[in-house]
Amino acid sequence: MSADIARLRIGTRTSALARCQTDWIAARLVELGTGVELSIVPFATAGDLILDRPLPEIGGRGLFTEELDRALLAGEIDLAVHSLKDLPVDGAPGLTLGAVPRRMDPRDTLVSARYATLKELPPRARVGTSSLRRGAQLLSIRPDLALLPIRGNVDTRVRKAMDGDYEAIVLAAAGLLRLGRGSAISSYLGFDEMLPAPGQGALAVQCRSGDEAALSLLAAIDHGPTRAFVAAERAFLKGLGGGCSAPIAALGRADGDGVDLEGLVAAKDGSRLVRVRGTGPEPEGLGMRLADEALAKGARELLA
Repeated sequence: MSADIARLRIGTRTSALARCQTDWIAARLVELGTGVELSIVPFATAGDLILDRPLPEIGGRGLFTEELDRALLAGEIDLAVHSLKDLPVDGAPGLTLGAVPRRMDPRDTLVSARYATLKELPPRARVGTSSLRRGAQLLSIRPDLALLPIRGNVDTRVRKAMDGDYEAIVLAAAGLLRLGRGSAISSYLGFDEMLPAPGQGALAVQCRSGDEAALSLLAAIDHGPTRAFVAAERAFLKGLGGGCSAPIAALGRADGDGVDLEGLVAAKDGSRLVRVRGTGPEPEGLGMRLADEALAKGARELLA
């Protein structure tokens, strides 16, 4: 089934950030000057509807993507826009990654009403995060911190930090910047403090595998270096058998004509971190090689 290239329906989650990201993709497609008519179709996913439990407790892959996958396969929409870090590494059969646009800042940030850095947080400070990856890395630096779960959209989380429900929270820079909330950032966390989730800061535009019209259009907004970096990161995640909520981090960067990849697997309590790093010309092969290296260094026990 191929899209009617004169009219494309784009599926998106209903959150403000998801709509902002989808509007950005739609604007890039309009800029191509093809005259294609775009309509945006909102979906509420399981991850959006279950807000009373931390994500690791909900479990399962595709919490933010399954409804959009089904709509794509059924021909109800032609494209779906995701935060790439939410996209399972084993994609749904019949769907493909049509475009990975240029990545925004992949760093994590500290948001606090009173404190500028992790170092400034008082002993036993309450820090809001529902991410096992973030929690483990925070505890590796500050084992005294009291980590508390936090859910809700970006504005809700920022408000909770500013109202004093937490001394600080940790959020991805890209989401805050896309929503124009950069002023809420107290400090950016360096990669030595907080390695990001695989794919963090990047967007993914899915379409049906055989939809040549859509694939041809999306090729114009694809960014080759970003696609290579996230391919290495996701291969590392896949090689470890980890899901989106596992305490796994990875960051790909440029290394000449190849990719420099740094990966991390953590004990949930931050007591042990397994770090690996390497370079190579083939992103997926590099990611799998470093996953094997991490497993050999003890990552399997940390993920068990």
